[in-house]
Amino acid sequence: MPAANELPERSTLRFRTIAWLALLLCWMPAGAASAQVKVAAAADLKFALPGLAAAFERAGGGQVQISFGSSGNFRRQIGEGAPFEVFFSADEAYADALIAAGRAQAPGVLYGIGRIVLFVPKGSPVRADAALQDVIAAAGDGRLTRFAIANPEHAPYGRAAREALHNTGALASLTDKLVLGENAGQAARFAASGAAQAGILPLALMQAPELASQGSHVLLPDTLHAPLRQKAVLIEGASEAARRFLEFVRSPAGAEILARYGFAAPR
Repeated sequence: MPAANELPERSTLRFRTIAWLALLLCWMPAGAASAQVKVAAAADLKFALPGLAAAFERAGGGQVQISFGSSGNFRRQIGEGAPFEVFFSADEAYADALIAAGRAQAPGVLYGIGRIVLFVPKGSPVRADAALQDVIAAAGDGRLTRFAIANPEHAPYGRAAREALHNTGALASLTDKLVLGENAGQAARFAASGAAQAGILPLALMQAPELASQGSHVLLPDTLHAPLRQKAVLIEGASEAARRFLEFVRSPAGAEILARYGFAAPR
């Protein structure tokens, strides 16, 4: 049964969502609400974005079709003409690159600041500590043989993970033990399944019960890596429905949903 204070919170969020969508739909041309918005999104949004899309659809804003992957790969695909209307990047640099190339509309929307965690699956011999000291020790004594992160070459969360490993002194111990996921979601599957004894993953993925129940995690200090400033942009030629969806994401109702999944509000 929900805690006593949860029902008022949900009712408030539902009211805010309906109120914002009602305002947005008043400005939407006839027929726009029935359009399907095609969205490309960073893998760390796997749980937060469906919640936003469902709220948008329930209020009559139209259907949202979401494809998840690495931000770097989506930046390349959209640059080559992939038919997306909105791009949610885990790194504002990829979104800005599309703006500079004339493929997306300026200025875009900073929708959140991402955080990373050290995740340890159930049964792992590694202890979750924010300084990564047991990770270093476990790599040396043989307890840890595989450590999961997203590929730093095109996944911003992989880049942040590598920075954190470097800044804690753990990277040298893990160079031959890293298991690279194509994106943050795949890295999370590696760690949650036990294919790796630990990994650095997005905090946003930990908010989903199906992943959080597979192990334990500890939040890493944001001083260990460059800020994960996440930006969304409209792709050139995007529909009015796509524009309204992005407006909803940046609304107080949308920000409240993002906050539930661990995204800090941009300063």
